[in-house]
Amino acid sequence: MTLSMNRISLSRRGFLTSACCLAAAPVFTPVTFAAMPGDNRFVTIVLRGAMDGLDLVQPYGDAGFAALRPTLALTPETGLLDLDGHFGLHPAAADLMPLWKSRELAFVHAVSTPYRDQRSHFDGQDMLECGGEHVAEERTGWLNRALAVIPRSDARKAIDVNTSTELILSGPNEVDVWASDSNLAPARDEMQFLTRLYAGDPPFAAALAEATRADTASMMTGPDGQRGEKTAEVAALAANMLKADYRIASFSITGWDTHIGQAGQFKRPAQDLAQAINTLKATLGPEIWAKTVVLAMTEFGRTVRQNGSAGTDHGTGGCALLSGGAINGGGILGKWPGLNDGQLLDDRDLMPTADVREVAAAMLYRQFDVGVDDLTAQIFPGLAFDKGSQFLKV
Repeated sequence: MTLSMNRISLSRRGFLTSACCLAAAPVFTPVTFAAMPGDNRFVTIVLRGAMDGLDLVQPYGDAGFAALRPTLALTPETGLLDLDGHFGLHPAAADLMPLWKSRELAFVHAVSTPYRDQRSHFDGQDMLECGGEHVAEERTGWLNRALAVIPRSDARKAIDVNTSTELILSGPNEVDVWASDSNLAPARDEMQFLTRLYAGDPPFAAALAEATRADTASMMTGPDGQRGEKTAEVAALAANMLKADYRIASFSITGWDTHIGQAGQFKRPAQDLAQAINTLKATLGPEIWAKTVVLAMTEFGRTVRQNGSAGTDHGTGGCALLSGGAINGGGILGKWPGLNDGQLLDDRDLMPTADVREVAAAMLYRQFDVGVDDLTAQIFPGLAFDKGSQFLKV
């Protein structure tokens, strides 16, 4: 049994299948062109659970940071890996440092979707994957809609490496879905979420406990067991598909909902993220990696102040990661809003200064020459984007 915060699926068999999901909103006719321009690749990684960008890329040079996070804030003297004299990388993601030094990695701080106020995982992930301005009935993903305007032949395919098509690639344009032959065990944050959700309902709580026992027995692993191996397996699978007929791939990494004991809980997904990107690079090889962009993004950030459980709660401004041989990295992108009084959103969240959809739009523009009109009308409705975007410089 694979449990996800917005999807529960049952699967024990690996399969590769064609998926073409119907949408209630406008239907786009699949378009087939003679060829895809160039030979570029694009990978999206959805970081499910609201990754704390202030933990992954810590603003240790901001005078107020340590006081806001007395047990979570690090410095170069306590293990933080300095990036530019102001920001530092969490030591659990240390395997990303060679990419940073070779300028194949960049971070975009203080980004978010247009989603505000409620801070629901379900709505936040839907907004991230749909790419619109509002939580709506629209059930197509922005990456699927992009397929309608990217010139491509039948030999240039998109693949979703999950047990079912995720929303980001759902829609009328055909994609392939791959489910590995053994599922990734539920992440600790997902189990905590479900335990809290069902705590007041004894029948559901009992069913969850029974499912957990059965799943643990059948898979011979605890909640976090073999996560690293499975993450590498998924990333290698995506890379091998990209070496063949595929040019777009998407998969997810869970475990980021760190309400409790974040110092310990954050390490595993951070290691998974670093391993996934390094596996992509190693499996693709130098020639294809040089044509590849990886975008990792999350539904929203987390509160600036740590909570009473040594964790953080759902916030707004977050952090996106860009990697690949096709970028000019080695920098922290975006406008840093600061952490002083009056600079926080609702006196609790990192103030967003850029739309994460603009980052994604810039990557579609540069990798596949998707036009500005298509980006702002069809793929990301309502987005302000033009050829002067700061994210085209990376």
